[in-house]
Amino acid sequence: MPSQKYVVVGAGPVGSLAALYAAKRGHDVEIYELRGDLRDPSTTPLNFTKSINLALSERGINAMRHAGSQDLLDHVFSATIPMRGRMIHGKRPSGELYEEPQDYDIHGRTIFAVDRAGLNRRLLDILGEMPNVKFFFNYKLTGADFKRRKAWFEVRGQDAPSGRPEEIEISFDFMIGADGAHSAVRYHLMKFTRMNYQQEYVDTLWCEFRIEPKEGADAHDQKSKFRISPNHLHIWPGKQFMFIAIPSEDGSFTCTLFLPGAEFANLEADSSKLPAFFDHHFPGVTSLIEPSELISSFETNPHLPLISIKCQPYHYSSSVVILGDAAHAMVPFYGQGMNAGLEDVRILFSILDKHAAAENNNPDDPGSVDPTFQRGMALAEYSALRVPDAHAINDLALQNYVEMRASVLSPTYRLRKFLEEFMSVHLPSLGWQTKYSRVSFGNERYSDVVAKSEHQGKVLLRGLVATLCGPIVAGIFGLYWTQRRSLGGFPLFGSIRNLTR
Repeated sequence: MPSQKYVVVGAGPVGSLAALYAAKRGHDVEIYELRGDLRDPSTTPLNFTKSINLALSERGINAMRHAGSQDLLDHVFSATIPMRGRMIHGKRPSGELYEEPQDYDIHGRTIFAVDRAGLNRRLLDILGEMPNVKFFFNYKLTGADFKRRKAWFEVRGQDAPSGRPEEIEISFDFMIGADGAHSAVRYHLMKFTRMNYQQEYVDTLWCEFRIEPKEGADAHDQKSKFRISPNHLHIWPGKQFMFIAIPSEDGSFTCTLFLPGAEFANLEADSSKLPAFFDHHFPGVTSLIEPSELISSFETNPHLPLISIKCQPYHYSSSVVILGDAAHAMVPFYGQGMNAGLEDVRILFSILDKHAAAENNNPDDPGSVDPTFQRGMALAEYSALRVPDAHAINDLALQNYVEMRASVLSPTYRLRKFLEEFMSVHLPSLGWQTKYSRVSFGNERYSDVVAKSEHQGKVLLRGLVATLCGPIVAGIFGLYWTQRRSLGGFPLFGSIRNLTR
């Protein structure tokens, strides 16, 4: 296929990976980003100072594996921390604090804590070395005509003689929108296609805190700089809310408080109550974060909402597609937001490659290939394939909030996890796995994961009912035959029928 001009809007991890896939295929790539250069430490994400620390799993790694850049993979595995499970924190009735590990996977597989900024910088550095890639930072998308394949950008920080920001017009063959939950590309796409759109704000806000590294750590022992286990996602479940901590390479932990809006309002009215609130609901945290620092972070860091977005389709004709949060923003409770976005890139380009390699059956011009037609077919297939999977992981992420803040303490949850892991190890031919393992350690479609998990749940329920009811049924028949023999054949069931008349 001849070289095309690909415009990527959004230079975050998803947009950068999409640009890398396109550039590796020989296309001319232009990346437009609303913010300044994300490699500059002075550039902060929009609306907040930091994002929730990221968990990288097999789907995201697999997408980077297919990008054809060993440098990227080397960075990923050198700059991440493996997390083998959750560490549940709580207090026993005696007042004793406890830590209870819950491994993610019976086979020992892990997810990885990753610094979003570091990953983003490495992607941008790799792109910066490619001759067919150009960056445009501080450019705001203000308009798009996807029929004529034109777009307009406002150049921020550069005012025209009129005093208004300068605006430029560009043309393109294909635009990829990876510009986040409040996507400008999606906004303009809605003018060209009949898009179904659903947006939901969850009644939970989040605020970021930090556990500092341990002082006086042994320079030869990397783990000694961490104040709690670096190989776990730490959770203080509060039934209706929770506090989590994810490790960073420097020995610190990025922590997040998730709390209903009404609870936030109560604490905002008098933040001096915060340490007592933590001592009651999240025991042990105030020994890791000084109460004064807890209050300072709460008052300084923004209290931000969580949004869940579903829409369809993701494309228009052959000219534009949206990926990542622009297509399916989700709450962070399954750790799949970035992973799903990176997987979008892999699946999109695998479908584009498939259609680009399709044979031309036109007998009048057998050697010709129309890249626009082929791409249009590919984008239609991508939307049809990806929408049900994106909707499935959106729903799973919402459901997992309940699991993380409450179900991890439930005996029922633990029993099902034990049974599924037992069958996974001892009956591998059945293909039995936990839902979490399928999502985080595999690449099967999210919608298939949901279907298989629901089937497993039904099988377990039937087995449990049979196990519990078996002795009862046996007891009834035993009583029946005993009475029949002792009463000379008096039918127990007949007497029951008489009583019910």
